[in-house]
Amino acid sequence: MANKHPILKGLGLLSVFVLAVFVAAFFYAYLSGGDAKALSLFSGDGIGILQVDGAINDSRDVLAELKYFRDAPWIKAIVLRIDSPGGAVAPTQEIFDELQKVRQKKPLIASMGGMATSGGYYIASACDQIVANPGTMTGSIGVILQLNNVEELMKKVGVKGYNIKSGVNKDIASPFRQLSPEGQAILQSLVDNVHGQFVSAVAEGRGMDEAVVRKLADGRVYSGAQAKDLGLVDDLGNLEYAIELAAKRVGLEESPAVYYSRMEQGRWWDKLFFSVTGRHWPGSDRSGLRYEWSLSLLH
Repeated sequence: MANKHPILKGLGLLSVFVLAVFVAAFFYAYLSGGDAKALSLFSGDGIGILQVDGAINDSRDVLAELKYFRDAPWIKAIVLRIDSPGGAVAPTQEIFDELQKVRQKKPLIASMGGMATSGGYYIASACDQIVANPGTMTGSIGVILQLNNVEELMKKVGVKGYNIKSGVNKDIASPFRQLSPEGQAILQSLVDNVHGQFVSAVAEGRGMDEAVVRKLADGRVYSGAQAKDLGLVDDLGNLEYAIELAAKRVGLEESPAVYYSRMEQGRWWDKLFFSVTGRHWPGSDRSGLRYEWSLSLLH
């Protein structure tokens, strides 16, 4: 029996060492908010899920997450999960441009949730492939500029508004006076110009003829099934299907490791289990990037 003591002692030391490594890694993941780098030690190469939830009003968070996924060597392909009605023009264009660049380095698959309309479709068109559910609301390729006029209401309550301006069109969108025919023509020209940019971007991203896109871009909403028939969507399927497509593009086996952007602060023992299995933990699919409501490219 005495001869077994060194073996038992060695096994005990090995167990303590392995446990210490696991505990150190898991607490690092916990303290860093589930940092994907720490989790990658256990789940290996996989697919990054970049989530865009809500109106697109600011591009900074999306661009930061996109850069992180682009540079992370364990992220072999990216799925852009979109559930958005659109948003402001410039942030949408910034995301589109960056997606076009990342597309040259890593495969990009767009996965549409319940809604990917207007600016949501805009950014989807920058991806290599678009997957939608049959009932996804998408399309709405168009631009809208909404103005309010309270001139009559102010008259009723006895309030007057004055604009001190440097040019005749400086108060073109003032709610205190009627929009003049000249002002309406100026704003319509602006909307038409931005709409043309939208159409050109979709045509470029999708590899479609611009005239074909323009016919579809009258602002109407399409279901995912309709969009597929029209060439605006490549395939029908859910998020898991999009992950499978991304994995196949880079030669990963079935059920690859999945890394979500901005994962929720879950319990560290949850992170322990799900990081080892290489899948996301419950609720992380709703923790993505959220924005305040905005105008211009909204459904």
